[in-house]
Amino acid sequence: MKRILIGACLSAYFLFATGFPARAQYVIKDADKAYELFNYSKAVDLYEQAYQKKKSLHAAERLASAYAMVYNYKQAESWYAIASQMPGSRPENILAYARALQSNSKYSEAKVQYLNYIDKKKDVPEKQQAVWVSSCDSALKWIRNPKKTELVNQVALNSAQSDWGAVDYQGGVVFTSDRAVKGSGSEQENKPFLRFDGSKEPDKQVYGWTGNGYLKLYVKPSPTDSLQLFPLKAGTSYHVGSASFTGDGKTMYFTLTRISSELEKVKNKPTTVNVEIYSSTKGTDGVWGEPVSFAYNDVNGYSVGDPFITKDGNSLYFASNMPGGVGATDIYVCLKTDAGAWGKPINLKEVNTEGNDRSPFFDDKDNFYFSSNGRTGMGGLDVFMALREGGSIGRIENLGYPLNSPQDDFGFSLNEKGGIVYLSSNREGGMGSDDIYTIDQKMILAFKLEGRVFDKNSNQPIAGALVSLAKVNGSILKTETDENGSYRFNLTKETEYNVSAEKTGYRSDVENLATIGLTTSSVLNQDLYLEAIVIDKGIRIENIYYDFDKWNIRADAAVELDKLVKIMTDNPTIWIELGSHTDSRGKDGYNLNLSQKRAESAVQYIISKGIDKNRITAKGYGETQLLNKCANGVACSETDHQLNRRTEFKIVKQ
Repeated sequence: MKRILIGACLSAYFLFATGFPARAQYVIKDADKAYELFNYSKAVDLYEQAYQKKKSLHAAERLASAYAMVYNYKQAESWYAIASQMPGSRPENILAYARALQSNSKYSEAKVQYLNYIDKKKDVPEKQQAVWVSSCDSALKWIRNPKKTELVNQVALNSAQSDWGAVDYQGGVVFTSDRAVKGSGSEQENKPFLRFDGSKEPDKQVYGWTGNGYLKLYVKPSPTDSLQLFPLKAGTSYHVGSASFTGDGKTMYFTLTRISSELEKVKNKPTTVNVEIYSSTKGTDGVWGEPVSFAYNDVNGYSVGDPFITKDGNSLYFASNMPGGVGATDIYVCLKTDAGAWGKPINLKEVNTEGNDRSPFFDDKDNFYFSSNGRTGMGGLDVFMALREGGSIGRIENLGYPLNSPQDDFGFSLNEKGGIVYLSSNREGGMGSDDIYTIDQKMILAFKLEGRVFDKNSNQPIAGALVSLAKVNGSILKTETDENGSYRFNLTKETEYNVSAEKTGYRSDVENLATIGLTTSSVLNQDLYLEAIVIDKGIRIENIYYDFDKWNIRADAAVELDKLVKIMTDNPTIWIELGSHTDSRGKDGYNLNLSQKRAESAVQYIISKGIDKNRITAKGYGETQLLNKCANGVACSETDHQLNRRTEFKIVKQ
């Protein structure tokens, strides 16, 4: 969600149109329209349907891009892998593939693809090359030697939507969220970005990019109080947030998007509504006053956001893509003049990079924290600390793993005592697309987990496999296996874990373990086995039986189909074809029809368990693919006929 508000171009996008034809001639055209309107969830569904009909580079590229825009990095990786290998593919798909691998903690594989891209492009600046390579090398070291800290998901604040930008406020916390507001109508999902009825403004309840509501500010006044909408009359139906407060709590600065009378609108063409900063002051009656526009807002020219106001109210730090910056988004500061006005923006050139720099924050010791994707880091936005040396910004440090992750980490803040209070991240394992975390630096590491990852068929160790250790209902740590396929983690007491391994080209393996009841320090061992994926190879599902002349799923068949559901859940990028086969007895046409119904029945069962309909197709083969000589008219035993009566699945996309 933060990319919508403060992303590559710091813009929230609104499109104004008089409508499109009611029906598109082809699925791909409908998909393109949804994509161009930033309605990515709809576009994904349509592009997947189009790809099933025809495997085109355009559909693969758009699927990769759309999934990346909604932060589904596993799917983005899968589709960029496909797109980068298709005829006519551009080198930029290799670069995007490398970034997706990096977002999924596959640093060794990401480095290979970065070098592949550099080799093909020839003109990549050496400085950029160094950032990519050093980021993969450094991140690999960090995840193999994590700091003894743990992120704790703030379940009292987070939702299934996007929650971020939390700051302390008068004993409570204020944060930004796009969760549904009861009675607002924003509970609806998957609505189009526009009402296609000739209106000239976006839907005021649902943001089409996400299908959620617009960003609002929320407050939890104390740990025992319930969440409330922050009592600010922002004067907009669209995004509001994030916020920053002066030391006395009487003045706040925040971002918003609004449909301004100054906004330049062109029919049938996208119009960019840039993010702006506003301030509000609390009156003696405790009511927040009417928002006041920041002096350097420019709704048609650029965005300003991520405000951080110093305690004395005299310095305002923010992120912007205004002209003249160092990179895509830069951090600036404005100082108040003696007359009480804001001086001109000053670019923090000692901090800014050619990438995105945002989320400025100062602690009480005058150390500066910010997020950037333009420095050596884990991937996405990482949190950095710039130490103060002689009154100026000095050495800049990456805060390391697991505080930083391969995804976006931002919205960092500290309390008055210097303790870490809040961090926002869209890392894997959260409740929603962005979550708010605090840091636990007191966890006791009492046990160790060691193991190796092997190829299931050859029993050879697999180097560079990604191993994940997930606390049940908790945080996730990741590492890569070494050249011997070995991995290791530290464990805490009285905890349940899932440990899994994955690698490109293999089906993953997942095991459960726990330290519950263990009283002495010990080492737990757990090896993992990965099975290589072979495209279009039939894999028999045992014990799938149907009653005579029937195709409904019996209880005993459901048990076996649940195993396939687990395979698809553990491997979320694979697509499969589920095929049903009969023996040769009976008429050919009848067998073909019956097998199709049985395959469709099995597929519907799997979809009912939560598997996306585009990932699985039904195919009835009848008696067209017999495994032995038992064709029409050939005398065979019941055992021979039984061999041909089977249900198989084959992976058609990994």
